[in-house]
Amino acid sequence: MLGTILKRKLSDNQVANIFINAIFDTVDNGFKEVAQLINEDVAFVTSPEIDCKDEGEFGLIVIVGNLSYLEATFDANQAARVERLIFEKLSKIYAMSELDFTKMIREYQSFMSKVNHPSKNMVYGMSKSIFYKYKLNQFQDEYFRRMQAPNPLFLKRMDEVMVNFVWNWEAFFKKYKLN
Repeated sequence: MLGTILKRKLSDNQVANIFINAIFDTVDNGFKEVAQLINEDVAFVTSPEIDCKDEGEFGLIVIVGNLSYLEATFDANQAARVERLIFEKLSKIYAMSELDFTKMIREYQSFMSKVNHPSKNMVYGMSKSIFYKYKLNQFQDEYFRRMQAPNPLFLKRMDEVMVNFVWNWEAFFKKYKLN
C-alpha cells in the first residue's frame, strides 16, 4: 500500500532513458538465446546459422514494437514528447541524424505493419518481422518456402519468445508516476 502512495515521479527525459536502457539491456542479454532458438527450430530444414552477434535487425524490431506500446500507453501529447526524446537519444547511439533515424524507424514501422496485416497483434508482427528481416524463408521446408510465408508453428514459438521483449508498462506505472 505504501509503495503505491510513494511512487517516484519521473520526467519525460527520465522515462526515455529508462525505456532505452531497458530495451538495450534485454536485447543485449537476450539475442544470443533468440538466435540459438531460431537456429535449432524444427521448422527449418537447415539451420539459418544466425550469428549471436547479429542483433541489429532484432534490436530495431524490438524498439519499433515497443514504440507502438508507448503510443498506446500515454496520451498523444506525452507519447509524442517521450518518442521525440527517444529518437533524439537513439539517433546519437546509432550515429545518425535525428531525421535519418526517425525515417529509418518509420520505415520499420511501415514494414512491420505490412507483414503483420491484417493482424494488429504487435508481438505477432515482431515475430513475422524477424522471419523476413533475417531471411528465414530459404531455410524452411519446400511447402512454406514456395508459399513464401513463415511456418505458423515457428511464429507461435517466436511469439512466446517475443513476449519477453515487450516493455511492461503496467509494472512500470506501479513503481513510477510521470510529472
